[in-house]
Amino acid sequence: MRNWSRLRSLSGREMLFLARCLMVVSAVRLALTLSSYNRVRGAVTRLDATHDASVADLRLVAWGVAAAARLVPGATCLTQALAGQYLLARQGNASKISIGIEKGTGSTLKAHAWLMSGNHIVLGGSVNGFAHLVDHGS
Repeated sequence: MRNWSRLRSLSGREMLFLARCLMVVSAVRLALTLSSYNRVRGAVTRLDATHDASVADLRLVAWGVAAAARLVPGATCLTQALAGQYLLARQGNASKISIGIEKGTGSTLKAHAWLMSGNHIVLGGSVNGFAHLVDHGS
C-alpha cells in the first residue's frame, strides 16, 4: 500500500520518466538474455554522448533505473548500468560502465558493474572491496 501512495505522489513528468526507465530496463534485460553483452553494449555506445551530465540528471537516472529494476526480474547490476548508460546517452551525456570483481572471495568469482559519469557513481554503490577489471565508455 505504501508503494501505491508513493507512486500517486509523483508528478506526471516523474511518472513518464519512470515508465521510460521501466521500458529501457526491461528491454536491456531481454537483450542480455537473447544476445551478448558486447552486442548490447555496442547498441548503447553507438549514441553520441559527449557532454557531462548535471548532478540532477544523474540522480534522476539513478532513481528511475533503481525503481524500475525492482519491478524487472533478474535486473542485475549490469542490466541497470547499461540501462542507465542508455538513458544518459539519449540526452547526450557521457558515462562509462566499470566492471570489477570482489576481493577475497576465494574460489568463487563475484563480479559487479557500476555506472560512472565523471567522478560520480550513478548506479552500483561503493567500489570498495572490488578489484577494477575494465571500463567501457560511451
